[in-house]
Amino acid sequence: METKPARVRILDAAHELMLTVGLARATTKEIARAAGCSEAALYKHFDSKEELFVRVLAERLPRLTPLLDSLAAQPGRGTLEANLTEIARQAALFYEQSFPIAASLYAETQLKRRHDDALRTLGSGPHLPIQGLDAYLRAEQAAGRVRADADTYAAASLLIGACAQRAFAYDATESGERPPVDDFAARLARTLLGGVSVAPQPAQS
Repeated sequence: METKPARVRILDAAHELMLTVGLARATTKEIARAAGCSEAALYKHFDSKEELFVRVLAERLPRLTPLLDSLAAQPGRGTLEANLTEIARQAALFYEQSFPIAASLYAETQLKRRHDDALRTLGSGPHLPIQGLDAYLRAEQAAGRVRADADTYAAASLLIGACAQRAFAYDATESGERPPVDDFAARLARTLLGGVSVAPQPAQS
């Protein structure tokens, strides 16, 4: 049986521990032990736990940032509705999977501050999806498919914010279930289009 490379094992172990005990309590020592390597070996691949967290988000969760970058680089491809639906779907899945990992940060102010400082240094952070979607909408604006007077940053904030809210807003409902992701994404995209699209949207039956 082929053994996975150390980097892959470390990412797998970090992902699992961050999900089960939370980011705040998942130490590099425990991650290394779960990966079957030394803590020194872990630091050969990752400079810090913060970098490990960023790599888990980038490599183990739905690929939201590459999708946004790709769409922004090629405006006019596909339909606006299909693109926004896929963005909303990926964003909803990303936050659904990342929220349990990151939630523990908010319980410890000092840790959260250190973590935010590290994310700035690494050029990462939760603001990036909003900026990425804003960049895509501005590219579509320049291509003539988004209204010239549309507030693209507000539109991006609304869509990404709704997807993040879905990760935890429904836990206390009677069923405790989130809205199904495909229907949720389609409805978000359709509603957003009503505010930004140049083309009139078909009436819903």
